[in-house]
Amino acid sequence: MHYRGIFPRDLFAELERLQRDFDGSPSIRGAAPGYPAMNVGTTPKSVEVYAFAPGMTPEEFDVQVENGVLTISGERKDIVAPEGATIHIGEHFSGRFRRVVSLPDDIEPNSTTASYRDGVLHVCVARREAAQSRRISVQ
Repeated sequence: MHYRGIFPRDLFAELERLQRDFDGSPSIRGAAPGYPAMNVGTTPKSVEVYAFAPGMTPEEFDVQVENGVLTISGERKDIVAPEGATIHIGEHFSGRFRRVVSLPDDIEPNSTTASYRDGVLHVCVARREAAQSRRISVQ
């Protein structure tokens, strides 16, 4: 007689699957909470943000800096399959998106620049001159 319990055969594998399903981290597949995928870093003179959104145009992005928060939003159009085609795997994200990044206190929002090239949106938010470290010579 084969006994089947109320728990899955591999409880830890099932818990890992559930964790992945509930995880809201960015995904290379463009899942809604993580599209577009982003890299955020700082230099002594700026905050650098790279958003990876291939197949869009610069006009489809809305980039704003307000109250120390950078917001990147827009809409990615759906790819229309040729008539009579059957889609077997559809991982292309389409629809509205919005990503928000909290910025440090020492930014200069009026010196923000944005450019889009080769599927990558690059936003550079300058830091205030007074906030940048300076080397002081000792005499």
